[in-house]
Formats: sequence, structure tokens, C-alpha cells
Amino acid sequence: MFAAIATSAVVCAEEADTLSLHEVVVTGTRAPVSERVLAATITQVGKEQLTQMQRISVLPTLTEAVPSLFVTQRGVMGYGVSGGAAGAISVRGLSGGTGQVMVLVDGHPQYQGIFGHPIADAYHTMLAERIEVVRGPASLLYGSNAMGGVVNIITKHGLADAFGGAEDAVNTSLNVGAGSYNSLQAEVANSVRQGRFFSDVALNYQRSDNHRPNMGFYQYGGVAKVGYDLSPHWRAWGALNLTHFAASNPGPVSAPLLDARQWINRGVAEVAVENRYGNTSGAVSVYHNFGRHKINDGHAATAAARDYLFRSKDALTGVSAHQGFGLWRGNWTTVGFDYQNIHGEAWNADIVTNERLNRKMEQNMHYPLDKDLTEVAGYVDMRQDILPWWTVEAGVRYDHHSEAGGEWVPQGGFVFRPCSNGELKLTAGKGFRVPNLKEMYLYGMANPELEPERMWNYEVAWKQRLAEGRFTYGVNLFYMKADNLIGTMMVEALGRNANYNTGATEHYGAELEAAFKVNSHWSVNTNHSYLHTQKPILAAPEYKGYLGVQYRVCGFALNAGLQHVSGLCTNIANDAKEHFTLLSIGASYSFLPQVKLWARGENLLAQKYEINEGFPMPKATVMSGVSVNF
Repeated sequence: MFAAIATSAVVCAEEADTLSLHEVVVTGTRAPVSERVLAATITQVGKEQLTQMQRISVLPTLTEAVPSLFVTQRGVMGYGVSGGAAGAISVRGLSGGTGQVMVLVDGHPQYQGIFGHPIADAYHTMLAERIEVVRGPASLLYGSNAMGGVVNIITKHGLADAFGGAEDAVNTSLNVGAGSYNSLQAEVANSVRQGRFFSDVALNYQRSDNHRPNMGFYQYGGVAKVGYDLSPHWRAWGALNLTHFAASNPGPVSAPLLDARQWINRGVAEVAVENRYGNTSGAVSVYHNFGRHKINDGHAATAAARDYLFRSKDALTGVSAHQGFGLWRGNWTTVGFDYQNIHGEAWNADIVTNERLNRKMEQNMHYPLDKDLTEVAGYVDMRQDILPWWTVEAGVRYDHHSEAGGEWVPQGGFVFRPCSNGELKLTAGKGFRVPNLKEMYLYGMANPELEPERMWNYEVAWKQRLAEGRFTYGVNLFYMKADNLIGTMMVEALGRNANYNTGATEHYGAELEAAFKVNSHWSVNTNHSYLHTQKPILAAPEYKGYLGVQYRVCGFALNAGLQHVSGLCTNIANDAKEHFTLLSIGASYSFLPQVKLWARGENLLAQKYEINEGFPMPKATVMSGVSVNF
């Protein structure tokens, strides 16, 4: 077992020896540790669950697997950006569409620097060995944009992988599929472990006409990661991830658009050095997340075509360092430092010559954007065993932003283990989000005087494992109180509608998740979440429930999932809400050890529904293909 776990765990020694991988998490503490000792609420989604439906994107699977997490959609493939886009990730009513939920890859933030939101079309299944989702504020460790939670995509040979612990091997896989609306998906991946050296390389391509005219989408990308285990205690690695996609926006059915297209390039480069000893572990990493965007917002059929494009580029460059120590018996203390520089530039360009235009941007009360933001932060997080059945966790972060000033972020909790197979968690924590460049400096609603959004989350959670670990269930109750939330309103001092810190709101809710491995052939999993919000919130369903059934025998596998969503707000002004039930089924058969045939069907009940208002979702769709491993 990892030495860090042995140092800090309060689970008795005989239990620690039996910890399985799904009980070890890294996102809630930045070091591998049993989730039994952490106050945070974390859901893990493993490689098997991520790949059982053969989806290119991880986000549809997360919507099914994680209570209180919901992702907006508009078609068969492609989330897109700009007007009419989807891919906004909400957790407990707080949305990644406005930067309140952070996406990480191996612990490093991945989001658009100007608008502050995740780029949904860049999060591919081929990247992920597993995903950890923190439900609730994670600003103590990850700062701004982790106000509502984090989604951490952990790649192969990621943070929980034992240094030099694998045998030499070379594995290559190819997966190709095709289906409804002229859709195609293809990916190839290669993984090498040779002594202390390892590498992972993957390429993917997908395209679809989608179910409406002028809604075509294509995407291609690749990722490469290479590393070397310098010793049993030290590792160095570097990674590069590039993706390009183009999406067309047909507009809402009541007001269709022509020529609304976007061409997006995103990339991430990172290097890291990690260390892991019996009583200390940590890492130093440098990362650079960048993007180039070209957008035509389109025009109505009766209007003239636009003669310019919106252009932008952004870069998020950061340095992260953290080190954990077992200072004395039953203690684990993490000290960390983060630095980030966000640069954003936006302008209008002639659609033919690509020449920058000197005129003000449409509806923009400022000249074209060219701005930098800087954040510097330090934090301390301490976990201490008081008794064999009682752990206390407390931490504080100080975050200084070049525009918003300083912010203190405390967080703490108690973990009680009244029995060997269950734990009770009581937590309280603060989350915050600094206004992004768009809110402060871009378009007519810009307001550079905005203050950070702030939120406190209070939670009680119980989790237990029964039947020798074959049955697991968890129940969570949470209450969230937020203030300084950013909205748009008439500001008399400015004489116009502007972004403004509008005030407070409250959320509360409950979550349930359970999994039961019936026998070697059958397993069942389910999760449910209820959310009450003081004010209507887009794309945050009042209730979301999922029931999944898996059957395995010889080379045959069948996966069926039933998801019900109710009270999904699609328009705040008229309080429009959607209710729908979706059935998905996936099947595969391995007629050779290396070859698998697969098929999946989604929305097989042919439900008529919308997630983005004015964008009806497709009815039943199917995909099928072949997967080869050698």
C-alpha cells in the first residue's frame, strides 16, 4: 500500500492492507490516501465504467454516474462554444458554464482563460484512467473556479500510480464506430512500460451531421505523455494534449441562424517532478493551457451576413508545488503554493482579409481586450487522528488576485468511524470565484469593479460497505449559502445594464448512491439527487436519478441505464422546466481475446425533450463498431 496512506490513515492496520484502488483518492488531498479518512465527498468513476458504453467524451458518463452533477447537451456529438453552446457542468446547482466548477487534468486546471468556462469538447475518454469528482467547494486546494467542486481527469500513470510498480508491457488499442446522423468515432492508443520508462500516446477523431440542418461537428486531437521513474521515490514526466474542433450552431428552432460556426484550437503542455516517501510526498509542476478561437455568430435568413469574425486567444500558465508530511503519529500536513497568470486577447477581424478591425467590438463599451490577470496563493491543510475512530481535518488558503485582491479560504471537518465498515463526515468549507476577463472587461455589461463570488457549504455524509464490500451505499445532506453572485442588472451609477454582485442565494439538497455486486455476472448501481434552490437556475435539475445494470458472461457484456430528470429549468424568465426519462443500452462481445464488437443505443424511449432551450434533442440514436487490442 502507498506509504502516504500508511502514515496518515486512521483505519486499523489489518483494514489498510485490504484497501482497493477505488478507495484511494488523490483529488481531496493531492496525495494518495484512503477516502475513509477524508472529510470531502468524492465520487470515483473508473476506466471500466468510462469505457463500457464506448463514448468518446467522458461527460455523458459523469452525468449518469455522479449525483448532483449535470451536463448540458444539444446534439449527438459536439458541445461547441459561444451562443447556443452546451457542455456546461453543474454540481449542486453551481455551474461550470460560469466558472463555478473546475475541470482538472492530473490536478492542473483546464478552462478558457477569457470566459472562465471548461471546454467540454476537449475532455476525452482516451485521456482518463479514472475520474474523481469532488462535490462541494474545493477552493482550499484549487483556488478560484473550484467554488462548487472539481472534476479531476486522472490519466494513466497519474498521481496514484506506484512508481516503477508495473511490469514491462506494450499495448495498442484501436476503436472505430459509426452510427446515426452520419456519425463516426475513431481512436487509437499506445501504452509502453519499459523498465523505468513509460509513455502513453493516443489520437482520436469524431464527426457528426447531428439531427438538424447546419449543425455539423468534427473534432480531432491527440495526447502524448512520457515519463521516467528516477527511483522508487522520484518520478519526472511531461505531457502534451492538442485538440481542434469545429461546430455549427443552427440557432433555436424559433430563430434559426445561418453561417454560425466556430473553429477552436486548444492545447495543454505540462511537466512535473513527483516524490513519494514513507512520511512525505509531493510534486512541483509547470503547466501551460492555451487556446485560439475563431467564431462567426451567424445571422438570420433575412439579415445580411457578417463581414467580420470574433477572434480570441488565451493562455493560462501556472506553477504548482505541494509537499505533504507526516509530522507525528496520526498526522498528515500538506503545504502548497500556486501561481497562475491568465492572459486573454479578443478582437474583431475582417472575414476575408483577417485584418484586425479598429472599430469597437459589437456591443462592446471597451476597446478590444488585451489583459493579464495574476493569482498567487499559499495553503496549509492538516489531518489529525484524535482517536482510532475520530479524525479532524482543517486548512486555510490565502489567495491574492491582481484585480480582486486577497481572499481567505478556510475549510474543515470531522470524520467518525463508529464501525469498521462505515464513516460519518461533518464538513464546512468556503468556496470562491474571481470574476473572469469577460465579466470585467468585455462587452457592454463589463464592470471592472466586480468582487469575487463567495459560498459556504455545510454537509453531513454517511457511507458504509456491507456484504464483504459487495454492497456500498452513501447518503449526503448539504446546505449552501452564497453571496456576491454575479448577475446583470441596471446600475444607476453606470447608467446602463452591467454585471453586478447581485446578492445572496441558498441551496440545499440530498444525495444517495449505492452499488451492489450481486455475483460474478451481475452488478447494479444507482444514484439520486434532490436540489432546492432559492432562485431558478439554468441546467440544474430539481431531481436526477439513475439506475444501471451490468451483466457479464464469457465474452459477452450488457450494460443498461435508466436516467430520469425532472424540474430542469431551461428558461428563467418564464420558469420553463423539462422532465424526461432516458434509456441507454450498450452491448459487446469478444469473439477473440483481442477483438470486441460493440453497439450502443441512447434515448431508446425516443423522448422528446430539450436541455438548451430551443435546441430539441435527438430521439433514439445508435452506434456500433469494433475494438481491437494487441
